[in-house]
Amino acid sequence: MPVNRHAYEKLIKDLLPFGAGLVAVSKKKTVAEIRELYESGQRDFGENYVQELLAKQKELPADIRWHFIGHLQSNKVKSIVPFVHLIHSIDSISLLTEINKQAEKNNRVVDCLLQIYIATEETKFGLSTEEAEDFLLGSDLPRLKNILLKGVMGMASLTENEALVRSEFRRLKEFFKKTAERKLPGTNFQYLSMGMTNDYLVALQEGSNLVRIGSAIFGER
Repeated sequence: MPVNRHAYEKLIKDLLPFGAGLVAVSKKKTVAEIRELYESGQRDFGENYVQELLAKQKELPADIRWHFIGHLQSNKVKSIVPFVHLIHSIDSISLLTEINKQAEKNNRVVDCLLQIYIATEETKFGLSTEEAEDFLLGSDLPRLKNILLKGVMGMASLTENEALVRSEFRRLKEFFKKTAERKLPGTNFQYLSMGMTNDYLVALQEGSNLVRIGSAIFGER
């Protein structure tokens, strides 16, 4: 399926007033589709599955910034650490520790986002704000010299209740702002990653500066 260039251009215009970045979610999309969007100027792409990411990374231009946005298993970390630009989905301290270990082997500092659980659905991954705060203020983070926490990511409830979605995003923005102001060791909060195809405008209004959008650009899977 060809890229919807009209939708992509509209999306870029929507983001401009907010100064927000776009991660084009390319899971299940072909190398040809990704290349078409790349040729339109897009450089940030998000993948959910390690094996799919590895296959695409080998075939596509080296200046693509690959974002890992899915649930990441610790035993898959070592294969993406050499090149991944930003890992959005840190949902456990053990995962962060493994990323630090593999990043040290690759002489890299890997940028990561804490995934915060803000939705009402039981199926979403993530840390509670209380768990995240305990870790941020604890003694483990300063020892992880090869990761840098650059912000937070969250997914709102999948619902037509805009007031609920807005309140969830607002709560995450408050956590982001409070944490950024603390300037804690091992952190440099810059990214508030929230908003997808169905709710990105609300997310932008509530402070998102990085949205993750797939179907609006590539069509439904």
